[in-house]
Amino acid sequence: MYKILIADDEMIERMVLKKKLTENFGDKCEILVAENGREVVEKYKESKPDVLILDIEMPGLSGLDAAQLIRGLGSKSNIIFLTAFNEFDYAKKAISVHALEYLLKPCDDKELILSVEEAMRLADADNSKGNEEEDKDESEADAELNTADLILSYIEENYGGELSVQKMAEQFAYSEVYFCRLFKQHFGESFISYLTEYRIRKAIQLLESTNLSVKDIGKKVGYEDSNYFTKVFKRVKNVSPSEYKNQLQ
Repeated sequence: MYKILIADDEMIERMVLKKKLTENFGDKCEILVAENGREVVEKYKESKPDVLILDIEMPGLSGLDAAQLIRGLGSKSNIIFLTAFNEFDYAKKAISVHALEYLLKPCDDKELILSVEEAMRLADADNSKGNEEEDKDESEADAELNTADLILSYIEENYGGELSVQKMAEQFAYSEVYFCRLFKQHFGESFISYLTEYRIRKAIQLLESTNLSVKDIGKKVGYEDSNYFTKVFKRVKNVSPSEYKNQLQ
């Protein structure tokens, strides 16, 4: 069972998030809640949650400050920020936290659920990283506006391997925060959401044009775990890969 800690100073926001996660993951996760950063740190010390979903701006101790304290304790928990703030100067403060995802409120339900699923997968694989990335100065931002094609090309060439925000940021010499913002600026959705849908499109092509097994197709599009591939495919297409293949016949 995964432990997920939700933190937001608005009670309604906490209730809505908890309801969404319960509806999508049921008894697979234990959901904890906190209403400020200090409570986040306390509950982290008590329960060591696998996933932290944090509002950035909270009274007393912000979500960013809480995340930094938790990282200082050696935590590899996957952090997802939900924030209404889209200011670059503000986002730069989050660089050392190495969050998995940065979603702007109001966030799309699909993006949230896919991000949490990815956090769960990384928790299973113990694939979190704690390496620090150097920030990129805001004055350089204009020079990065033509990188969309390069990012797409890299995804097209490497989608069958292990891709993450951390790896993409490293590949293009960006901080993770800056990469997330740049990606969403160019493509209108988060990197995780885009990569998931891209992989599923490639899987559909293979289902329609080859006789490969579902397991082999999953591996070709970047999912070593066939059960996880089936779950993600069904999340996106509302049918399993096997059901999709049967429909073709």
